[in-house]
Amino acid sequence: MTATTEATAAQEDILYSVDDRVATITFNRPQAYNAYTTETLGRLHDALRRAMWDDEVGVVVLTGAGRKAFCTGGDVKEYAERYVEHPEQFWKYMVLFQDCLDSIRNMGKPTIARINGMAVGGGNEMNMACDLAVAADHATIRQVGTRVGSVAAGGGTQWLPIIVGDRRAREMLFLCEPITAAQALDWGLVNRVAPYEQLDDTVRDLCNKLLDKFPQCLSYTQCQVNYWKDQSWYATIGHAREWLASHFAGAETAEGMRAFVEKREPDYAAIRRARR
Repeated sequence: MTATTEATAAQEDILYSVDDRVATITFNRPQAYNAYTTETLGRLHDALRRAMWDDEVGVVVLTGAGRKAFCTGGDVKEYAERYVEHPEQFWKYMVLFQDCLDSIRNMGKPTIARINGMAVGGGNEMNMACDLAVAADHATIRQVGTRVGSVAAGGGTQWLPIIVGDRRAREMLFLCEPITAAQALDWGLVNRVAPYEQLDDTVRDLCNKLLDKFPQCLSYTQCQVNYWKDQSWYATIGHAREWLASHFAGAETAEGMRAFVEKREPDYAAIRRARR
């Protein structure tokens, strides 16, 4: 099939292309380490639905522009400027984020995270929503919620224990330290690791193998193996959405987000003193 590419203007923060039955959706904010804004999530949701409804698409690949970052989660600058001041609006943001993760998991066709660089916070949650993952050997993966005044309850707390085990999940969620691609492979957080120069070939090899299967059987298999993810997700995401929205009015979030934007360490001691 002739390759088709649309919405590839440089100013677009989500790129969408289809080549030989593989749809590629790209976070295109390399200047912000491919962090997503609220508007980015809206465009991502549109792209995911487009791939879902296109019968010519057999596999969906999610990736980031460049080689520094796959996706580093929500744009903390937007959080600090928009949601710390108006925490009631964060509920709407969480609804949109949930819709994106639900669309990835319930695509009805296999999804692959092409981890070309850092996968941080919500970026790793996007990774875990995908069926399979291939990481460049220089990539790192981490959760950062407890460092920036938040909780990784948009997939991190629900899915990390299922994928890497309880103790490893707690280590990632509590300590917020990056793990290497090799460590992610050992822990089962990715399926393949390849040198960056071989990343596309490795992803394409997986795509070809998936395209050589019965699509309806793949779709139902995806639905079935989502069982434990769905159990943990739907049991907790409603509460998480409400708690995170209300928590944006708190001192921890205000200090964590502002410290990140100002490129300094959070003043944890001041928060502890304020709670006494």
